[in-house]
Amino acid sequence: MNNDKILSLLGLATKSGKLVSGEFMVEKVVKEHKARLVIIATDTSDGSKKNYRDMCTFYHVPIYEYGTKETLGHCIGKEIRAAVAVSDEGFAKSLIQKLEDLTANTEVVK
Repeated sequence: MNNDKILSLLGLATKSGKLVSGEFMVEKVVKEHKARLVIIATDTSDGSKKNYRDMCTFYHVPIYEYGTKETLGHCIGKEIRAAVAVSDEGFAKSLIQKLEDLTANTEVVK
């Protein structure tokens, strides 16, 4: 299932040190131009979503909504996480492709 692949890739990115989580760390890597992709949980508050979207738009970082805070946290071995940032180009490209496939297969507007 495509969803499992996305979560598995996030777990692999974490193990290889190519993923950060938590509001402060995500913001830090985006502002340092190290983030290649940001994923925010669908159940993140609207205010936080807007902050992440504005920041990612400003710094030209792709941003997607996927999973819940609980699933995002669980797949990287943490408690709940509202956002994660991927710093590796290869992981980011694979994840973006899978996220795009997922949105193409459903009527979800990103």
